[in-house]
Amino acid sequence: MSSSRLQELQRWTNQHVFSSSLDYWNQEQPVQPPNYGATTVADDVTTEQPTENGRHMETVVEEPPPEEHAASSEKISALQASWNVTNAIQGMFIVGLPIAVKVGGWWSILAMIGVAYICYWTGVLLIDDRSSHMHELDYQIADFYRPGFGKWVLSAQLIELLSTCIIYLVLAADLLQSCFPSIDKAGWMMLVSASLMSCSFLDDLVIVSQLSLFNAISHLIVNVIMLVYCLACFSDWSFSSVTFALNINTLPTMIGVVVFGYTSHIFLPSLEGNMKDPSQFSAMLKWSHVAAAAFKVIFGLLGYLTFAELTQQEISNSLPNQGFKTLVNLVLVVKALLSYPLPFYAAVQLIKHNLFRGYPATPFTGCYSPDGSLREWALTLRIVLVLFTLFIALSVPYLIELMGLIGNITGTMLSFIWPAMFHLSIKGAVLVNRDKRFDQFIIGLGSTICISGVYFSFMELLRAINADDN
Repeated sequence: MSSSRLQELQRWTNQHVFSSSLDYWNQEQPVQPPNYGATTVADDVTTEQPTENGRHMETVVEEPPPEEHAASSEKISALQASWNVTNAIQGMFIVGLPIAVKVGGWWSILAMIGVAYICYWTGVLLIDDRSSHMHELDYQIADFYRPGFGKWVLSAQLIELLSTCIIYLVLAADLLQSCFPSIDKAGWMMLVSASLMSCSFLDDLVIVSQLSLFNAISHLIVNVIMLVYCLACFSDWSFSSVTFALNINTLPTMIGVVVFGYTSHIFLPSLEGNMKDPSQFSAMLKWSHVAAAAFKVIFGLLGYLTFAELTQQEISNSLPNQGFKTLVNLVLVVKALLSYPLPFYAAVQLIKHNLFRGYPATPFTGCYSPDGSLREWALTLRIVLVLFTLFIALSVPYLIELMGLIGNITGTMLSFIWPAMFHLSIKGAVLVNRDKRFDQFIIGLGSTICISGVYFSFMELLRAINADDN
């Protein structure tokens, strides 16, 4: 499609589809809706300037930036930011930590600590690069690294965020079905999605942070319940069962649970940009990852020591008592539901910033009416996005295997390779050799994890397909 035809389609869409909200027409004294991207004559500031032939012309003044019409969001504290980071890195992967220790032994324990440090460091690098370029978004940093590269980063961010939302739907439905098998998995997915429709109204990071706080509380409840049970079985522990042996066939399980349990980089630019005191970001990120590493090591190690060879993929399924198992699963369901809003909110913000800030800066007009309220069509699109995650969860075959394959690519790129790569490119001239070598090490490690993860995930997907064919 030619550029002129594309611009004409965008103008028609703005006029007939994404037009001013109905609230504009319902106002007693309607305000002229913002005409983003257009130039108008300002009646009270119009000046006359002479031209070369002595005539005079009016000066045109551009409309205010569309961001001024958006609803303002209250800044968050360092503690509130830490709840969001905790929400991301203490996600539903906790249920698989004991199985990671089972298949990886002490290597898994060391990986939980080492990966926590690397992800903290690359998170600091990401914000450091961003601060060097007037707090640009990370995909704009990618454009600075190489023109057009930002589109790849943006695509990876959206895929990672929406995949995370979909996984939470699937996990919540799995856990509910294990508690109440009379309703099938698809039915539970639809019920869970119905309860998450309220996420469409989320437009304030403070509210998202409060939900992340409740998510952290549910995380602590699960930890306390499981740790109390594990400590009660102290007499059955055998530390000699934890070895340095590592089976190559179980490597994908360890990579998936340990490495991708720390991915929070897709949220960091937004969190740092909305903090009351951005100078506290580095300290907040450090202690969030220290706490995460400690919780993961303790939970994974004690879980495996308690159940040993009976350790299941999801630790709650290892519990012998059905009532106790149901209680833990229900708390995990609450945790999954409270984990959904953060990636959904981040995906909405990315889409809004790149598509709905006003023409010609973006293809479509802004999501907010002149009074700062969210327009009806914008709310409808958010509801459609929730339904889209449900549709993918219901319709895509071999979803978990496919998500694992995609996550190995987007997760390592966003958390390991790209932050270090951009840091080397932007700050390479002023870095000491030690920092350069560490960035290069992160890039090499991330590339190794990506390639091996993609290979094993692809083989797992083929095994699942062949198993169904047989």
